[in-house]
Amino acid sequence: MEFEERTSKINYIYKGKILSLRRDDITLPDGKDAVREIVEHSGGSTVLCVKDGKVLLVKQFRYAYKEVIWELPAGKLNAGEDPKETALRELEEECGIKASRIEKLFDVYPTPGYTNEIIRIYRAYDLVETNVHLDEDEFLLSEWVEIDRVKDMIKNGEIKDGKTLIALLYFFANEK
Repeated sequence: MEFEERTSKINYIYKGKILSLRRDDITLPDGKDAVREIVEHSGGSTVLCVKDGKVLLVKQFRYAYKEVIWELPAGKLNAGEDPKETALRELEEECGIKASRIEKLFDVYPTPGYTNEIIRIYRAYDLVETNVHLDEDEFLLSEWVEIDRVKDMIKNGEIKDGKTLIALLYFFANEK
């Protein structure tokens, strides 16, 4: 059975600096016409740091949810930026940490039903403290959290961010 859907026409509804919204006309594998609503997003990178039995997390208010969320350091890709550089940049900006070695773990498609966003998950090593330099509209706190506490936070539903949960569960599944 064929699964691919073919685009007949791309119709932009909104183009913004962070995302764009399209309403595309498509043809289904059986030849019927349909519509797909797509949020275009440049994607982002997140970085997992583990040191001395602790995980580096950031805590910040997320307007869309109207609550403070625990996450791994992360950020969106700038135009033409290598995702690895995004991870390194965000780690230093948000947490004041430089990594001399970084390894890509995997990609995550956070919501494949309506967005083309890809989040790249990295693990950073050989960490050195520098200075935090947040964007002018960014308000967050970074904190090293004991691994057992992080596991409790997952069990208790304190960590709700998808990319963070996936990266942490991957780490815990592969701990040696």
